[in-house]
Amino acid sequence: MHRSIFLPRLVAFFLCAALLAGCQTLGGAGLVASSATAQLTPEAASSIAGDMVGRFAEQVGPGTTTIQLEPDGSIFGAALESSLKGWGYAVATDQVTEGANTVGLAYVVDAFEGSILVRLSTQTLDLTRMYQLGGEGATPVSPLSIMQRDAREPS
Repeated sequence: MHRSIFLPRLVAFFLCAALLAGCQTLGGAGLVASSATAQLTPEAASSIAGDMVGRFAEQVGPGTTTIQLEPDGSIFGAALESSLKGWGYAVATDQVTEGANTVGLAYVVDAFEGSILVRLSTQTLDLTRMYQLGGEGATPVSPLSIMQRDAREPS
């Protein structure tokens, strides 16, 4: 890819990531609802979920907590749940769990400029990355964007 084409796409990616990060919470009480509006094949959903959960585990540690996940019924939601379990996380989808070892996780999967923009969010962490769909799944086409927030409530 030519540098003159890459730079505007990179700037657009980070602008989009920053805008998505601004939509993190509803009323300060919880995460946005998970949604996957991009059309993915099962192979693409699985490869994206596997990559994102691997990056998530790098940040929070593999299998150290229970993940509270409210999937939207999409192929990606199912692939994400499966990948989380594969990394050793306990996943609660149909009941509310509370405790020091429970982390709420939401996702957004959207088409953006011919690629797929994916974000995983917790109260203290956002991971964002773009993927290009291919015959065997999906390939990352951007660096991983990591945004960490202070867990304390705003005063």
